[in-house]
Amino acid sequence: MEWIFWGSLILVVYTYIGYAVLLSVFSFLGKLMPGRKRDAGKTSPKPSVSVVMVVHNEEDRILGRIENLLQSDYSGLEEVLVICDRCEDKTGQVAAAAIGGGSDEEGGIGQWVRVVELEQGKEGKAAGLNQGVAIATGEIVVLVDVRQRFAKDTISQLVAAFADKKVGAVSGSLEIESSDQVAGEGLDIYWVLEKLIREKESDIGSSIGCTGAVYAVRGEAYEAIDENTILDDVVIPMKIAQAGYRVLFEAQAKAYDPQSLDRESEKRRKVRTLAGNWQMLFRYPAWLLPWENRLVWQLISHKYIRLLGPVFLLVALFCNLVLFDESWIYWLTFLWQLLCYSLAIAGMFEISFPWKPLTVLAKISSGFLFLQILCVLGFVRWIKGGSRPAGW
Repeated sequence: MEWIFWGSLILVVYTYIGYAVLLSVFSFLGKLMPGRKRDAGKTSPKPSVSVVMVVHNEEDRILGRIENLLQSDYSGLEEVLVICDRCEDKTGQVAAAAIGGGSDEEGGIGQWVRVVELEQGKEGKAAGLNQGVAIATGEIVVLVDVRQRFAKDTISQLVAAFADKKVGAVSGSLEIESSDQVAGEGLDIYWVLEKLIREKESDIGSSIGCTGAVYAVRGEAYEAIDENTILDDVVIPMKIAQAGYRVLFEAQAKAYDPQSLDRESEKRRKVRTLAGNWQMLFRYPAWLLPWENRLVWQLISHKYIRLLGPVFLLVALFCNLVLFDESWIYWLTFLWQLLCYSLAIAGMFEISFPWKPLTVLAKISSGFLFLQILCVLGFVRWIKGGSRPAGW
């Protein structure tokens, strides 16, 4: 019972803190080695770029997004492909009206927009990405969503890393507005940690997945994914990594999301992501084999072990109750758990404290507990077969 108790606690700490610490140490040591700096690409020829955006009923946002993309400072941008997935509004017509509207006066970049209807019998973002990348003419394909906005140099930052022929995919950084909810502020901390993990994974080899709103792939490295794939932004990069390429994270390639990290928006986002992790776990079992997947440690630590976080916490709490009379140390661990859960619940109900450290702990605890609840909801969604992304 003691082994199970301490093992459960260690796994929780490792998942959310220890893994990031180990990555940071390996990243630091790696940067001390010669030849690890990523400064190639600044003087290399610029490859041609296509942008692929799969949309569904987005007539109100599509024009603004296209204009944002065409404001890019990257001179090799050839086309923006708008893949209409069963659009029942005027998305296609509005996007078509933007054709030819992207040339800049100085360089005559020659950007244009192509509107493509998703093939009959196919639906969903994954099917749209497969079709879009297949017809894209650019050497590099940037995959985007309609809601976010890019900085002027985002595409340039993404493409620069592809000067290294070993690079098959590059993820940008999604900047999300901070929340004014206590649980949401706890999620802000989690999101900062998540981006740190992706950056350090990239430093030591390859990042596990990309940010779906802002990433680019080498066209020749792209492998079509199953049409009901939930996590295209993890499965696509993993397939590219399995082909021998590196997947990098570029913090300076920024996309800005108008949604904040409040509980409702993050609930939709994370439940979908966690259901996708379960789908991926059972769809690609060979990725758990070290001789099949060189990134198995990162994959398990970053994606899969988190799925069992609620189980580890419940086991630790149960074991602590059983061991309560065994030693004074189990009194302390039980009181510590009780304090953490109490603060988390207080944070969930937006209870403020006059002492600032307690408020900070409430933010962290409530965000952490909220993530565990979302883990359970993600599992339920996967069991029910909810394979289509939320909102589609």
